[in-house]
Amino acid sequence: MSTMDLAQFRYLTFDVVGTLIDFEGGIVTSLGHIAAESSKVIDGEQALSLYRAARYAADADRFPDDLVRVYDVIAPQLGLPRQTTLGERFRDSAARWKAFPDSAAAMARLASRYKLIAMTNARRWALDHFERELGSPFYATFTVDDTGTEKPDPAFFTQVFDFVARDGGTTSQILHVAQSQYHDIGISRQLGITNCWIERRHDKQGYGGTIAPASFTKPDFHFHSMAELADAVDHVPAT
Repeated sequence: MSTMDLAQFRYLTFDVVGTLIDFEGGIVTSLGHIAAESSKVIDGEQALSLYRAARYAADADRFPDDLVRVYDVIAPQLGLPRQTTLGERFRDSAARWKAFPDSAAAMARLASRYKLIAMTNARRWALDHFERELGSPFYATFTVDDTGTEKPDPAFFTQVFDFVARDGGTTSQILHVAQSQYHDIGISRQLGITNCWIERRHDKQGYGGTIAPASFTKPDFHFHSMAELADAVDHVPAT
């Protein structure tokens, strides 16, 4: 697709954690602080790999509440103390995770042109913090608490599609923007929704804290940052 096709959309739906909020940085920073108290140093990529394996266990809880359980699993492998209070600190750190440096400004630019909708597997309490960090750019928000399910479950997307229909829009007017091939890009393609891959880890190996997809999906649009997407939109004549 050419950038001119960006003019066809009325709605941009967003993955939040990993696309707009730097959850990998938040996880590594939180674990690093805990490690420093024990005079230890952790390897960030190792920590993310351990997190990914633990996070997607069969007995996983909703995110980020599940970080208490995750910490208990990965702490021994990182040489950290197994303490419930530390797991709770790890969970509560989500309230202080930062947006990627380009996220808030890019979202403000995009909000002047589109209706922005958050679609996150995080719980509502966490999204409340993330939304403030981003400057409250959303027209509507959907969390795991609202949908009762997590992406890539099609049922999550269906509830958003129903909202757009009630708002007078159609699925052809939606561009789904996300960094996760597993949670977002693959399933949006299966559901016939135009997608935009924000490849946040373009300068790193592997999938970091995000589960790897069974197969790679070539996106309709592909950028390395939200700023690049906003720049592309700025070059599209308004309709």
